[in-house]
Amino acid sequence: MPDTLRAATVQLAVGSDTPRLDAELLMAHALGLSRPDMLLRQRDLDVPADFAALLQRRLSGEPIAHITGIRDFWTISLMVTPDVLIPRPDSETLIEAAIDHFRGDVPTTVLDLGTGSGALLLAALAEWPQAQGLGIDASPAALAVAHGNAARLGLADRAAFQLGDWGEGVAGPFDLLLINPPYIARDEPLSGDVLHDPASALFAGVDGLDDYRRIAPNLPRLIAQGGMAAIEIGYDQRDSVSALLVEQGLEVRVRRDLAGHDRCLIAIHPS
Repeated sequence: MPDTLRAATVQLAVGSDTPRLDAELLMAHALGLSRPDMLLRQRDLDVPADFAALLQRRLSGEPIAHITGIRDFWTISLMVTPDVLIPRPDSETLIEAAIDHFRGDVPTTVLDLGTGSGALLLAALAEWPQAQGLGIDASPAALAVAHGNAARLGLADRAAFQLGDWGEGVAGPFDLLLINPPYIARDEPLSGDVLHDPASALFAGVDGLDDYRRIAPNLPRLIAQGGMAAIEIGYDQRDSVSALLVEQGLEVRVRRDLAGHDRCLIAIHPS
């Protein structure tokens, strides 16, 4: 098996930034094992017959998350389908920002606008066992995935989901808002796994700001005093989105992701 993993890594290196990890995840999936278990036992295991077919799917550009149906995010593992955005490490920046904001305190109510797979909401509920949360999405198919993830993680009693249009009609306020809207400009070229994400979760008009314009007016009433909204942005959208939030009377700070890019705007009521 080690030789097979090495050969697969070489093949995957042509089109993947994480070829060894991809090979290991595919092998573990083919074996029905966790990746750590597979790595510990790899010298004693035979290569399963369907590994070659899984490898070919990845070489053709299909995301690992769609092949395995699972994506790790923060401290949880999520079921993922083509109906939802694949959760990415960049979005964990929102959870990090919330942990820093509530250090020494606990958010008891959480709102996730554009919940998709439920990644942000369920990560927050796993982080704060006292919290209750609500996830809103415009896609019934996405909400079905989120419901399944909540049940699988044992969080269904603390996570509610409903069809909706961002914050319209949602009764607040909430201690913590987590928001990862579409923010890619309509004509921006894409590559890699993002090509397999739903277009409705990616594109937001000519300048990528359409959904921020619709979200911002509801935030002052949805953010509780002492609470915060963590809002994901594109690497070059700090000033444009901040201006929309400041227009609503909110104070805004920025948090960078691990690559050093502006990734999360933190919006709070003025002190």
